[in-house]
Amino acid sequence: MARMYARKRGRSGSTRPLVKAGWVKYGKGEVEGLVVKLAKDGLPPAMIGTVLRDQYGIPSVRDITGKKIKKILEEKGLAPEVPEDLLNLMKRAVNLRNHLEVHRKDLHSKRGLELIESKIRRLGKYYIRKGVLPENWKYDPERAKLLVKSA
Repeated sequence: MARMYARKRGRSGSTRPLVKAGWVKYGKGEVEGLVVKLAKDGLPPAMIGTVLRDQYGIPSVRDITGKKIKKILEEKGLAPEVPEDLLNLMKRAVNLRNHLEVHRKDLHSKRGLELIESKIRRLGKYYIRKGVLPENWKYDPERAKLLVKSA
């Protein structure tokens, strides 16, 4: 799929092996325990997957447990209240707003902020439709600043 604003194609990346990883020495319960432990340490789901891949040699949590990391966290009550991709966009918007307070004439960054905030609104509509966010959820830069500080 093409990028919306950059006029380029999607990122290239490595493909997963066709055969399930037979070299993994962790069982289903151990992997779920590691996911919960890393979540309690404050890591977001994407970072948990990266740590498990790089430090523990677990290529895919889903192949071993049959569940995604987010599903495991939801079962244990550790899932974040705001989806991770939306929170990352909010962090970018907050940082860009702080930059624009100092550099008011930076028009390129102002345009970037408009694009980021439109992505946040679109993603918010999607999550409201899917039932992840409440019906009355609305993006507000001040609330986003508070949410990013607490996260």
